[in-house]
Amino acid sequence: MIDNLTYKNFIGSVHFSEKDEVFHGKLMDINDLVTYEGTSIPELKKAFEEAVEDYLELRYTL
Repeated sequence: MIDNLTYKNFIGSVHFSEKDEVFHGKLMDINDLVTYEGTSIPELKKAFEEAVEDYLELRYTL
């Protein structure tokens, strides 16, 4: 099983915290720390895609 998400050529990790009952991850292969989380897989995917969009917006406005 590969624990990654992909969107617009970005890769994000996928982890589950049993203690907090939440999925979480971070964008990989970038020089910044961008994280996301969700309580379900659909919520995690949405948060990941929003994190990518936010990162791209910030990256191209600076």
